[in-house]
Amino acid sequence: MSFSTVGMSASEIASKVRTGEVSALEVAQEHIDLIKQHDSLLNAYLHITEDLALRQAKRVDEKIKNGEDPGLLAGVPIGLKDNLATRGIATTCASQILKDWKPPYDATVLEKIYKSGAVAIGKTNLDEFAMGSSTENSSYVTTKNPYDLSRVPGGSSGGSAASVAARFTPLALGSDTGGSIRQPAALCGIVGVKPTYGMVSRYGLLAFASSLDQIGPFAHNVADAALLLKVISGHDDKDSTSLSVDLPDFTSQVGAPIDGLRVGIVTELIEGAAPEVRKAVLAAAGVLAASGAKVDHVSVPAVTYGLSAYYLIAPAEASSNLARYDGVRYGLRIEGQDMNETYVLSRTKGFGPEVKRRIMLGTFALSSGYYDAYYGRAQKVRTMIINSFAQAYENFDVLLSPTAPTTAFEIGAKAQDPLSMYLSDVCTIPTNLAGHPAMSVPYGLGENEMPIGVQVMAPALGEANMFRIAAAIESKAPAITRKVFWQ
Repeated sequence: MSFSTVGMSASEIASKVRTGEVSALEVAQEHIDLIKQHDSLLNAYLHITEDLALRQAKRVDEKIKNGEDPGLLAGVPIGLKDNLATRGIATTCASQILKDWKPPYDATVLEKIYKSGAVAIGKTNLDEFAMGSSTENSSYVTTKNPYDLSRVPGGSSGGSAASVAARFTPLALGSDTGGSIRQPAALCGIVGVKPTYGMVSRYGLLAFASSLDQIGPFAHNVADAALLLKVISGHDDKDSTSLSVDLPDFTSQVGAPIDGLRVGIVTELIEGAAPEVRKAVLAAAGVLAASGAKVDHVSVPAVTYGLSAYYLIAPAEASSNLARYDGVRYGLRIEGQDMNETYVLSRTKGFGPEVKRRIMLGTFALSSGYYDAYYGRAQKVRTMIINSFAQAYENFDVLLSPTAPTTAFEIGAKAQDPLSMYLSDVCTIPTNLAGHPAMSVPYGLGENEMPIGVQVMAPALGEANMFRIAAAIESKAPAITRKVFWQ
């Protein structure tokens, strides 16, 4: 290979593979070698799926040789968050309780990306069972930020975000329950998308909070994110919450005019952000106004209750979902004198501190005598948030806010302060509760030379306008010139 594909966009790689300028096998091997050489410092990956990747790459090359369509993502390397079931490959959720568990099936999103010609490079690190905002809660390794190895990459999809930011892969998949795609995307200076709830099948996603979880893409740019979402979205009979609706071609929205689109800056979410983050959001809004959008401030008062409602609803659902990990059917099993002791020993050893904290909080919220006071009331607040957004969207097509209230913080800075850690998701949680789409777009660097993300939100199935606005922001955003750690 006379040139390197590292750092190329997904669409560029796919184009070169389709035309034969480079083989999918060469692309895969180059990215695998890069990860092997440098990931010991970053810890983005829990497993490198080299054999799978090379088999998939050879298949793409064979299709091209035979004149067959190799797919939209022909030969494009992709990282997979390790809570997505991969047939015959360890899927741990970064938890000891699932150490070495190998699912007998693939998640639906994986079937779709494989069909599109993408090449699965490996399983990325995460906060255990996706519970965290820094990827420090993994039972195995702590992932670091590619722009500063002393800082976190965000979470819970920190491994996926770090992989893309470090140029290990042009694309990655993550899951977003309260901001777990968008927040690490912001902290790592890349694009991250949480689609409308139900747009992407959750079949094969190991559940955290089923009414909130959604799978979505990480990419270097808005166009690649739109391309990956196009591949993974659509109805799936295996997921009872999957939407059966006609979806637009997201890629066609990138670069489309934004004249006349109404953009609202959410007052409540911008007020609590660091000054440099507020400045970036307002600058992005100015770019939109100069491009023909109608920009104004808007109050969405119920979002201030999002954090409180989320940390009752999500743990309650987690308490139920994680009850299946009992040391009996699969996963870690530690024998006790009877079955009750086996349950206790297995779950005590298998779950980390943050997962235990949330299981206990959720179990309490659902317990007899407290259900109405906590879980029931939180669901009413969720309805308030949905209604508050609905009122805002009567006058605006999309909303803007910070993605995270600050840039990336130092590893260990919030590890002993759960409330401070939870506040990292204060801007992202409301859209999960509403089931709406949202995405983070990088917008320059803060005073500490770390990336800042601007969040673009839209009503349910409003991805078309969301991508149009995101692309307009991206086209005028200050370049992130800081080099990643291995360059």
